[in-house]
Amino acid sequence: MPTSIQRLTNEALERRAKELAHQLRQRRKALGVTVQNAAAASGMSRDTWYRMERGETTVTIGAWFNALTVLGLRFGVGLEARGAERPATDAIPLAIPLADYPQLAALAWQMGGSVVLSPREAFDVYERNARHLDEAALTPSEQVLIANLRLVFG
Repeated sequence: MPTSIQRLTNEALERRAKELAHQLRQRRKALGVTVQNAAAASGMSRDTWYRMERGETTVTIGAWFNALTVLGLRFGVGLEARGAERPATDAIPLAIPLADYPQLAALAWQMGGSVVLSPREAFDVYERNARHLDEAALTPSEQVLIANLRLVFG
């Protein structure tokens, strides 16, 4: 006899979505980030972010993953091997100073070294100028930034 699949009831699904929404909101507030800035960094509208913080289950999973990544949170499925956790430093900063990322500064030389970019702007600079990127000169933190920007926007 086949085993039955355990399905979430609407109430259980809504409870889990509300729990995740609560964690998302608490993290955003702990970081001192406004809804507008968090939504912009995640590549979504402010309304979508508000819907997520209310725990609405109609928001796409991609939007949830983008939001979690921007806030330095992780959502996993299944079992993970020990030590496989990503360090919290993998979070995408909401403000990216060119001075902290040498290759980004070289690609955006016309902006000057003291400029601060949003995550979307930084991603666009990296993507538009990918052929000029010196991968051998990337610092570890810049490699992590590029990888996370690609996860969110790419």
